[in-house]
Amino acid sequence: MNVIRRGLGNAVVQAFLVVIGLVWMTPLAGLFLSSLRSAEDTAKGGWWTVFTSPGQLSFDNYSALLENSGITQAFWNTVLISVPTTVLVVVVAALAGYAFAWLEFPGRDTVFLVVVALLVVPVQIGLLPVAKLFGQLGLFGTIPGVVLFHVAYGLPFAVFLLRNYFVEMPKEMLEAARMDGGSEWRIFTRLVLPVGRPAIASLAIFQFLWVWNDMLVALLFADSSSQPLTVELQSQIRQFGSNVDVLAPGAFLSLVVPVVVFFAFQRHFVQGVMAGSVK
Repeated sequence: MNVIRRGLGNAVVQAFLVVIGLVWMTPLAGLFLSSLRSAEDTAKGGWWTVFTSPGQLSFDNYSALLENSGITQAFWNTVLISVPTTVLVVVVAALAGYAFAWLEFPGRDTVFLVVVALLVVPVQIGLLPVAKLFGQLGLFGTIPGVVLFHVAYGLPFAVFLLRNYFVEMPKEMLEAARMDGGSEWRIFTRLVLPVGRPAIASLAIFQFLWVWNDMLVALLFADSSSQPLTVELQSQIRQFGSNVDVLAPGAFLSLVVPVVVFFAFQRHFVQGVMAGSVK
């Protein structure tokens, strides 16, 4: 009897999770189907009408998207902003996190407290001062300027996260490596990084998604030649308003990349989120 109850309970939970997954995927599916419909079909009815009239679907909108130089350039700008930012934040935060966790140097705890204090500083406070500084340095309106801003505001949380993960590693493991003659760099690359891979992967996912979907920073720091996809789509809506045949596939492209990244690193993300819960 208990086995039957347990089986029914698992079936109910699985069915509930399937329903939640379908509900969560519905907007993405609707946007994708809308991106395959013409502007005339979109004006006549919702995307669900494709199930009764599948002839509405075509890839003409994506052909038009590839011919839209503004959106294609904005897509590559988004890649050029998101990927370097994520790599820089992860690399610098991993090095700093290891230093704060296991290296002894004067003022270590004080510096770490300053880093933690930076977590409470809102992004909006630094927009105008940094914009003025970038203008004097010739970085305002450029992709490197946007990258540097994201790196600067992404590092406090990244360092805090990885330091707290690294410090949970067994001290005996690192001491054994040092007794075997391992240098700090070798210990970091051969021991700490492999063990900390779940936390690093989680950080990379969070940082990539945040930068990819950002519009506030890009609106201020990027000009027309360096603006990412979020700003370009907003600009297209403001300028044309009704060009759904371009906006829908562009919006789907902007949405599907983070989804693919999340599912590609899903296993590492779950391990990172659960890290420490059973220690």
